[in-house]
Amino acid sequence: MKIILAQTAGFCFGVDRAVSITEKAASEGKHAVTLGPIIHNHHVVEHFERLGVSVIDQPDQAEPGTTVIIRSHGVSRSVWEELNQLPVEVVDATCPFVKKIHRIVASAEKDGRQAIIIGTRAHPEVEAIAGWCAHPLVFESPEELLAWLNADKSHPQMALSMVSQTTSTQNLWESCCEIAKKVCTNCEIFDTICNATEMRQKEASELSQRCDAMIVVGDTRSSNTGRLAMICRQYCGTVVLVDHADELDWSIFSGAKTVGITAGASTPAWIIKEVNNKMTDEIKVETAPEETFAELLEQSLKTLNNGDKVTGTVMAIGSTEVEVDLGTKHTAYIPLDEFSTDPSVKPEDCVKVGDQVEAVVVHVNDSEGVIRLSKKRLEAGKAWEEIEAAVDSKEVMEGLVTEENKGGIVASVKGIRVFIPASQTGIPKGGDLGELVKKTVKLRITEVNRARRRVVGSIRSVASEQRKAAQEKIWSEIAVGNHYHGVVKSLTSYGAFVDIGGVDGMVHVSELSWNRIKNPAEVVKVGDEIDVFVIALDPDKKKISLGYKTEETNPWVVFNKQFKVGDVAKVKIVKLMTFGAFAEIIPGVDGLIHISQIADRRIGKPEDVLSEGQEVDVKIIDIDQEHKRISLSIRALLNAPSEEEAPADGE
Repeated sequence: MKIILAQTAGFCFGVDRAVSITEKAASEGKHAVTLGPIIHNHHVVEHFERLGVSVIDQPDQAEPGTTVIIRSHGVSRSVWEELNQLPVEVVDATCPFVKKIHRIVASAEKDGRQAIIIGTRAHPEVEAIAGWCAHPLVFESPEELLAWLNADKSHPQMALSMVSQTTSTQNLWESCCEIAKKVCTNCEIFDTICNATEMRQKEASELSQRCDAMIVVGDTRSSNTGRLAMICRQYCGTVVLVDHADELDWSIFSGAKTVGITAGASTPAWIIKEVNNKMTDEIKVETAPEETFAELLEQSLKTLNNGDKVTGTVMAIGSTEVEVDLGTKHTAYIPLDEFSTDPSVKPEDCVKVGDQVEAVVVHVNDSEGVIRLSKKRLEAGKAWEEIEAAVDSKEVMEGLVTEENKGGIVASVKGIRVFIPASQTGIPKGGDLGELVKKTVKLRITEVNRARRRVVGSIRSVASEQRKAAQEKIWSEIAVGNHYHGVVKSLTSYGAFVDIGGVDGMVHVSELSWNRIKNPAEVVKVGDEIDVFVIALDPDKKKISLGYKTEETNPWVVFNKQFKVGDVAKVKIVKLMTFGAFAEIIPGVDGLIHISQIADRRIGKPEDVLSEGQEVDVKIIDIDQEHKRISLSIRALLNAPSEEEAPADGE
C-alpha cells in the first residue's frame, strides 16, 4: 500500500495568522479571550484554553482590561462597534480574505446595490459578512438563487453584487455565476473563494481520482473540511473523515493499494502528522510529486517574484499588518515590523486607507494566494544609495543614537546602523558617551562598505564646521553692548567661561553678582543657560569679556525703587559694632542703626538691646546717594506718637 499526502493539507494563511496572533497574546501574558472559537478545531481551542485563553460568546462577557481576539471568521459591523465601545483591547484576527468581502458588501450597500452571498447561512463567516450590509440575501445552492430570481420579474433587473463564502466549493460558485450571467442584467460578480481553498479542493479532487481510499483530517464542524470530504466522495468509494489518528480503523483500508490523505484549513500540522505516521508505520510513503503541485501553481492568475518592486493601494491598517491591494487575486500585506526602517513609526501616522504605497515582494505563496511585502526593505535599498552618495557629496545627515558600544556609539541613519568612533563623537576623551544615547545628531558619512554592511560616520566633523561657521558669524557681528543667550562651559577661580554660540567669552567673578562672592560656583554651574552682554572685546586676541549682572538687578537700584526717607522697613541685624548695628534691608543693601538710634534711652553698647540675626522694624531717616549710605532708626519709631495721641488739625 502506498500513502500519498496532499501538499496543500493543513493551515491556510488566514488560520495560521489567527493562531499566531493568539499565540503571541498568550506568550505576552495578556488576559486574552477569543470571541467564539478562534478556528473550527477543538484541539486548537483546547490548546489555547490550557494557555489561559478562553472563549466568550458575546462581547459583553469580556471583563474590563481583557484582550478580545476576533476569530478568523470575522464579526458583523454591530459586534465590531460594540467591542470598540467596551474598556477592552480589541485584536482583529479576521482572515484578510474575509475582511475584503466585508468591504465589498459594505460598498455595495453604500452604492444602493443588493448584496448576494453564496454560502452556508449558519456559518459564522457568512453571518459576519451579512452583518456588514443591509438586508443581504444568502443562498446555499444554485437552485435557491434561481428560485429567487424567478420569484419576481424585477429581481433580475436589480443592481446586484454577488460574493462567495471563502470556503465554498468551486462547482457551487461557478454554477451560481453562470445563472447570474444568464439571467441578471446588472450583477457585479466578485470571486472571493480563497485561493488556498480552491487549490486544496482541486488537489483533493485529483488525488481522490488516483486513490482507492481517502482520509480527510479535520474537525467535523469545519466547513472546508466537510466540503473536502464531499469532493472526495464524488470520485472515491472509500472516504473517511477523522478528527485525529485514534479514530482510524485499519480494516477499512484492507485491499486498498493507494490511500490519499488531505486535511482542512483548520487542521493543525501535528494531527496530520499523527495520521500520516499511523498509516505509514510499515508502509512505503509516497508524497505528491513536486511537478503536480507546480502544475497547480501555474494556474494562478498572476504570479509575482521575490524582489519585485510593486505599488498597491492600502485597503486596511490592522494591529499586526497593513493590507495592500496589488490588483491581483492575491492578498498582499506588510507586517508591521516590515513597514518602516524607523521602529518608532506607526503606519496609521504615515498612510491611510486609499493611499498608494510602494514595497518590495518578500515572499509569494500562490497556493494560499498571499504575498508578503516589505516597505522597510525598499526604504533600506534607497537609504543605502543615499548613504553611499553622501560619502562623496559630504552631505550632512541626521541619525538617532541607539547605543554605546566598545570604541564608540551606534546611530540609526535612515534605518541603517552607522558606527561613530569615540574620537569622532565630539565628546572629550574620557567623557560619557552614554549622554548621546537617544539623541538626534548631525553627522557626515566617512566610509561605506555595503557588502560588509559597514558604515562609519563622524559627528565631530559636522560640529567643527558648524562651530567654525558660528564663530565667523559671531565675530562679524559682535560689538560692545550686544546681548547673547549662552551656556556655561567651565568655571575657574576668577570667573565663568560662557559659549555664546560657537565662541567662548569670560564673565569675571566681579561681574557675576552685585554681592561679594568667593567663587563663581556660588552663582552659576556648568550647563546653566544664562543671558550675558559684551562689556569688552579684543578681535586680534579673540578675547571677549562678558557681563552678567545688570542695573535691573543692582540691589541699590532695587532699594531706591522700593524705599524712600521716612519709610518703615523690617530689617535683619547682620553685624554689631561699638558705634551701632548694621542691618540688611534687602539682599545686597545694608543700613546703619547708630547706637544713639537704637533705643529711647542711653545704652552702653548695641548688644545690650540687639543680637545678630534679630529682625526689627526701623525707620529710614537718611539716604546718601553719592556714597550709597543709609541711616536707620529704631528710636524714631519708639518716639512716634500713636494715631490716638496725634494732635488734631488746628490745635
